[in-house]
Amino acid sequence: MSSSPAAIAIAQTAATASDDKKGTEIVIFDVSDVIVIAEAFVVTSANNRRLVRTIADAVEDAVRAEHDRSPLRIEGLSDQQWVLIDYGDVVIHVFSEEQRRFYEIERLYRDAPKIDWEPRPAPAAVSGTSADSSSAD
Repeated sequence: MSSSPAAIAIAQTAATASDDKKGTEIVIFDVSDVIVIAEAFVVTSANNRRLVRTIADAVEDAVRAEHDRSPLRIEGLSDQQWVLIDYGDVVIHVFSEEQRRFYEIERLYRDAPKIDWEPRPAPAAVSGTSADSSSAD
């Protein structure tokens, strides 16, 4: 069995929202054959506690906007070191870099297949100088 298309879509939305807020080392695991409590895990890191909260809020907002889903529970917001956002079929883990290294969650799920996702392309740089926008005559 593999993750449902709905779970994959939510996981990809969460990964993209994490990336948009400067989350790092983002990976989606298909855990449907490994555990029974969820179909997919999204794991991301943040380089400080405030960013952990920012990413968690962005994930919640994006999933609500794109899939009309609210989390069943959120844990860890007060500590801002490891926030777990549980949608039932998808669980998002937002770690501080230190906590992620300590818990090594990827090691636990190394046999689970990864689900592909594509970060949004970075916006093109806008040139603001006249030298960049004019041509030589």
